[in-house]
Amino acid sequence: MASLQDICVAAAINILSALAFLVAFAILRLQPFNDRVYFPKWYLKGIRGSPRRSGALVSKIFNMDCRTYLRFLNWMPVALKMPEPELIDHAGLDSAVFIRIYLVGLKIFVPLAVLAFVVLVPVNWTGESLQNIKDLTFSDIDKLSISNIPAGSNRFWAHIGMQYVISFWTCYVLYNEYKIITTMRLHFIASENRRPDQFTSCKSYSYASLFLSISLYPADLLLNDTSALLFLWLFLYLKWTLAFMWDKVIVRNIPPDPDESVSEHVEHFFCVNHPDHYLTHRVVYNANKLAKLVAEKKSLQNWLTYYQNKYERNPEQKPTTKTGFWGLWGTKVDAIDHYTAEMEKLCEAEAAEREHVITDPKAIMHAAFVSFKTRWGAAVCAQTQQSRNPTTWLTEWAPEPRDIYWDNLAIPYVELAIRKLLMAVALFFLTFFFMIPIALVQSIANIDGIVKVLPFLKSLMEIYLLIEKGEKEEKEHSCKKVVKSFVQGFLPGIALKIFLIILPIFLTTMSKIEGLISLSSLERRTAGKYYLFILVNVFIGSIITGTAFQQLHKFINQSATAIPKTVGVSIPMKATFFITYIMVDGWAGIAAEILRLVPLIMFHLKNTFLVKTEKDREQAMDPGCLDFSISEPRIQLYFILGLVYAAVTPILLPFIIVFFAFAYLVFRHQIINVYDQKYESGAAFWPDVHQRVIIGLMISQLLLMGLMSTKEFGKSTALLIVLPVLTFWFHRYCKGRFESAFLKFPLQEAMVKDTLERATEPNLNLKKYLQDAYIHPVFNGGEFERPEAIDEEESNPLVPTKRSAYKSSKHGSDLSSDVES
Repeated sequence: MASLQDICVAAAINILSALAFLVAFAILRLQPFNDRVYFPKWYLKGIRGSPRRSGALVSKIFNMDCRTYLRFLNWMPVALKMPEPELIDHAGLDSAVFIRIYLVGLKIFVPLAVLAFVVLVPVNWTGESLQNIKDLTFSDIDKLSISNIPAGSNRFWAHIGMQYVISFWTCYVLYNEYKIITTMRLHFIASENRRPDQFTSCKSYSYASLFLSISLYPADLLLNDTSALLFLWLFLYLKWTLAFMWDKVIVRNIPPDPDESVSEHVEHFFCVNHPDHYLTHRVVYNANKLAKLVAEKKSLQNWLTYYQNKYERNPEQKPTTKTGFWGLWGTKVDAIDHYTAEMEKLCEAEAAEREHVITDPKAIMHAAFVSFKTRWGAAVCAQTQQSRNPTTWLTEWAPEPRDIYWDNLAIPYVELAIRKLLMAVALFFLTFFFMIPIALVQSIANIDGIVKVLPFLKSLMEIYLLIEKGEKEEKEHSCKKVVKSFVQGFLPGIALKIFLIILPIFLTTMSKIEGLISLSSLERRTAGKYYLFILVNVFIGSIITGTAFQQLHKFINQSATAIPKTVGVSIPMKATFFITYIMVDGWAGIAAEILRLVPLIMFHLKNTFLVKTEKDREQAMDPGCLDFSISEPRIQLYFILGLVYAAVTPILLPFIIVFFAFAYLVFRHQIINVYDQKYESGAAFWPDVHQRVIIGLMISQLLLMGLMSTKEFGKSTALLIVLPVLTFWFHRYCKGRFESAFLKFPLQEAMVKDTLERATEPNLNLKKYLQDAYIHPVFNGGEFERPEAIDEEESNPLVPTKRSAYKSSKHGSDLSSDVES
């Protein structure tokens, strides 16, 4: 068990590591040759250009202005200056709401920490109960916990009152935050202030349409260039964003029809059932094999560029490579000729596969993206049942083009239920077996545990055991105590951190296998799995397995009635382990995030060997993005720890507060200057965040109830049992009050936007730029064109169809669509 000295050693290591990362970042970000690593977002927006310095070559690479180094920490106040509305315009609502999670942590735990240190810490410290328990290992930190209060003491009333304060204050903060974020989401959807790069995948916005937009502006506004430009951007934000986000519906499980192709069947169905609002559609193609060929071609092109650049630098020696795996073995050949030949073969294979996808009817999946003339029509279609058979013609809001995970669109709908079942079983077994490494980490959290689990290290530990008996000199004694502190105070936290870094790779793969069609839903599903792992294995597993391993010999020798008491005393003592983990993950880990060491190295390697043009240099940048599937569950662990230990071991709260404050500062800087989000979901993840904090709150209430039962304080049960009931009712109320805003689009809002658009742009040609909005990325070069519908047919009340009449159809009515029934 970690002592106060162990915690101090761990704190010193992590604080020094964090400071080293921050100083390195502050220096590296000032160097001109690192500008694209630490400010890539501004380059992608076209606002920032490569630094151009006159003078010697050294000054073009290194910053020789000494005055800038005196202000190397100015990034901190700058990160806090950008107002939230401007931050939303700059980075999107997802990013702005994500960093509000850290603010919620500060709002909850700062007042609770002040109250806990004023009330609970003196109550716990003066309890003097641990000294009276024989053969129990404890430290000075444990004296600040509830374990130091004797059984049956009236001092427990302070902890019960504190739990009530924790519960009501947390619910109050969560309610206000849910209300604020719901308003932000509705405003974001309806607002004109949107980012112009949200829908860059649209390739069909014409100059004529742009001219039409400009011609609608007031003449006096155009006299002011700045105002006109701003007004233009705002107008395009509204038109592009609302068109893509609320005019598109994805249809899945389209029933087969023997007389019509999938495309014709979709058009016929929606022309019949949505005659006033249907506009156009695009069927989904299985282009996964083609996408792999395109990715392989890009990889080969990088190698070809690398060897061409190498040859240009040294024309006297032609570069060579080996034909085996990664060029490690095989026949030695000319590298440029080899990769040129491979590129030619791949181009031929790509062209053949492209033709196969376009011409083969089997490549067409039973799914389509359907566009509507109005948002009202799209809202009705997306939020209603289309057929009397509830398993066909399934509709939902289409993700924005950047948010689509194209690989899973090719999965037949009937496979999805089987895939989800298999992944649920796999998740159960993976969760169960992951307990083994967690238990191992907890068992070696002290010197004695290492000897028990790894007997072959016993000889190495004998020196330490002799020192404990006073058989070595004082100098060696101090040195070995530092080693002990390092083992018990630092290694458990770093070992757990390594396990949690590896785990998301498996969970993301499992979510992809389930068949989710958007990146945002993939990340939310992975976050749910990761949260379950953290809750079961890291939090509950660390407490139970750690307690069991440390107190195993006591369980064997004690009576059955004494075991609950030992567990009740030992659970609060695990706070020392979680303190070390918070410092490793929440202090040093966050500081390492801002340094961006891996992207820094990769950029300079690409810039040296692959970059030829400015476009190549831009592609070499790796801005990264907020990884919600990993970051949010880790944040939830801090919420659980804070809520559980606020009434048990309040000394943990300052470490959590430092994490939330530091992480808020770092991620705000990264969102402003670095991260470029892959998609925009409009903060659709917030209901999950709210629910998981509620789960953490209920866990804290139930654990305190169980802990009180071991303390012979039965009066507390009636009072504490009320809290989970009230908390669950509060969650149900918030769910009914706010969650619908994250799942549905109100028809009232849709009609308002439709009316506004008709008044401002009566001649807007939606079909012109909607028909190619959801084309597969591999067809973005223009090779894949869909014929436009004939205007006469659009105005014709009769719906064209190739289906035979039922009388003469050889297939009969059983194979027909539900439309005609």
